[in-house]
Amino acid sequence: MSLEEIEEAKAILRRMFPRLREITLTSPEDATYNCLGWAAEDVAHWWDHLNYWPAKVPRQWSLAAYCQVYQSLGYEACATPELEAGFTKVAIFVDHNGLPTHAARQLSDGFWTSKLGRMWDITHRLEEVGGAEGYGEVAQI
Repeated sequence: MSLEEIEEAKAILRRMFPRLREITLTSPEDATYNCLGWAAEDVAHWWDHLNYWPAKVPRQWSLAAYCQVYQSLGYEACATPELEAGFTKVAIFVDHNGLPTHAARQLSDGFWTSKLGRMWDITHRLEEVGGAEGYGEVAQI
């Protein structure tokens, strides 16, 4: 991407997510995978309960099922999003009805990485993609 395209993309993202401050775009737009797959480090599939989904996890659009997706990959629930050496953390966001809206993965520097639908992968601070104007609130780490 050219510098102009990057700045245009950042402007679009800041309108979509007004909390975004420190954005780094880390990929071009790509409709092959989504945030759930990206958080699971899978860029070959669009993960959701209607399509690509772990075999032993109920095909439900629920926080419990989304937590089970990551548990099936070896993740465990934890109490804090704080960086801990030796652990990769995933944050699951929910809307005001408690339904999953997004997943982000923590990077080794403490920042988080997200795939924004069919758009870009970005790095950001965890809270910057949340809120009423974003993906809602973090419900599970």
